[in-house]
Amino acid sequence: MTDKIVRIGGASGFWGDSTVGAPQLVASGMIDYLVFDYLAETTMAILAAVRTKKPEMGYATDFVDVAMRQVLPEVMKRGIKVVANAGGINPQGCADALQALASSMNLSPRIAVVEGDDVSGLMATLRAEGAQDMFTGEALPSQVLSANAYLGAFPVASALAAGADIVITGRGVDSAVTLGALIHELGWTPEDHDKLAGGSLAGHIIECGCQATGGLFTDWQRVPDWAHIGYPIIECRADGSFELTKAPGTGGLIERACVVEQMLYEIGDPGAYLLPDVSCDFRQVRVEQVSAERVRVSGAVGRPPTGSYKVSATQLDGWRCAGMMVIVGIDAAAKARRTGEAIVERTREILDDAGLQDFTNVQVELFGCESLYGANSRTQASREVMVRVVADHAQKKALEIFAREIAPSGTSWSPGTTMPAGGRPSPSPLIKPFSFLLDKSRAPAYVRIAGETTPVQVNGGAGAAKAASDLYAPAAWTDPPGEPLLEVPLIQLAWARSGDKGNISNIGVIARRPEWLPLLWARLTPEAVHAYFAHMVKGRVERFYLPGTASLNLLLHDALAGGGPASARFDPLGKGNAQILLDMPIRVPSTLAAAISTEPYWQGQQA
Repeated sequence: MTDKIVRIGGASGFWGDSTVGAPQLVASGMIDYLVFDYLAETTMAILAAVRTKKPEMGYATDFVDVAMRQVLPEVMKRGIKVVANAGGINPQGCADALQALASSMNLSPRIAVVEGDDVSGLMATLRAEGAQDMFTGEALPSQVLSANAYLGAFPVASALAAGADIVITGRGVDSAVTLGALIHELGWTPEDHDKLAGGSLAGHIIECGCQATGGLFTDWQRVPDWAHIGYPIIECRADGSFELTKAPGTGGLIERACVVEQMLYEIGDPGAYLLPDVSCDFRQVRVEQVSAERVRVSGAVGRPPTGSYKVSATQLDGWRCAGMMVIVGIDAAAKARRTGEAIVERTREILDDAGLQDFTNVQVELFGCESLYGANSRTQASREVMVRVVADHAQKKALEIFAREIAPSGTSWSPGTTMPAGGRPSPSPLIKPFSFLLDKSRAPAYVRIAGETTPVQVNGGAGAAKAASDLYAPAAWTDPPGEPLLEVPLIQLAWARSGDKGNISNIGVIARRPEWLPLLWARLTPEAVHAYFAHMVKGRVERFYLPGTASLNLLLHDALAGGGPASARFDPLGKGNAQILLDMPIRVPSTLAAAISTEPYWQGQQA
């Protein structure tokens, strides 16, 4: 096994990713496994809503109708194994649809289904036992649409060992589709913690598709040929290290800094990235540029996992409706704000006259005047602004009244009011996610293949949820005595990428030069970051140090107005927060300011 290399292509980063990924990877001739990640907390909420209308649905239909329809004959011909979490909340339904497709093509793949993640049947018992949401401490709701545990990778490995050509799972951690293949191919055991951590990191790097190959990269100007960007391919070794590449002739960029951005993406505490199979420590990971088309990643450390699964659940929390209008001209932002407020005031009065309750939540947001930047906005004088008004209510008919009162603003109030073509907005179910921990013994996993169902032995785990040791801070930074300090935007000094975990915004920051990390640590204190995002962050700011990649990770608590589908913001996942932070003024010695101001950031300081 020491010389064996397992080649895995990541064809999907979410439900709705491009149709080009799977055909590109299969045609490359460079992969043994084709893996798909479709599920996020928001996706689970969407699937739950769909299944309430169509019980046979609840899975990622694109996997069957688009991806497999394109490549199934070729993957069977080439002997490529497929692993996908496309099952959502109905993995057997997904498998049945895929089997029907295969039969129509006169193909007979062995399809395995991983089951056991659906724990909705336990909810009444768990509520009676006093189980609480792991972030808010609230009691579990009395009724849920779905409740699914994040299973690990060993059930996937068991399915492959049983001879599956295609493995379909429901909810599992995103990296499990990759780690399961590596466990099967490389013979890793539950006690191979460092290897499991390395394999989990490999899965984490490719689980968002092209985010590993130049997508979302801070230095976007250096990423060629977006239209033909290459999907990621990893070549994994038995020691848990791996190299990232892509198919020759494709667009995108294989770049150390982009890989580190993706490593930090949504990981929380990098010393305690908790997964069902292993607790990972990524603080000493090394990311090296091997060639123009290869980056090598090594040094992940693992510890025994905890004894719990995280459960992602959803509940129906009423209805939501969002309407938009565009205001053009002088004082557009003020007109747009007044328009939104007038819509809400008028509708509230109509509801009251009709004997209906008030909205449970209302939000007025403006596009085009940098409202996400708060006090740091530079475009309050914008002459083109879109106002977005979001209202939540327990009753659908109340929001139908709200929807009717949006368009009248076009003739009633502000001059320069217009709107894009389109009809009246419609209320939609408001699906609220919540999360809690569940002992692994209460969610046994099974593999179903060829009509037989087999239980899977899973490591119960007794590991700690915290990092094994603290890595305090880089060397202290001291400003040169007597030298003036000048302000430069953070983007001149660092790369950054942001994402979410529930209501927490995660921003990873990487020093463009390792020797600048002490300066960044001195300036990007939790207090300074909190003050910069004061208009957004209602909780604390945590900061973590990763010496192996000259980086730091920031967690902004209670920063996304509930996060995911619960949030009414137009950036409910905090995807723009890294870009906002990269504009933060950073005080640096004048000699450094002069050195970095001679070239655009994307042409100058590159690792």
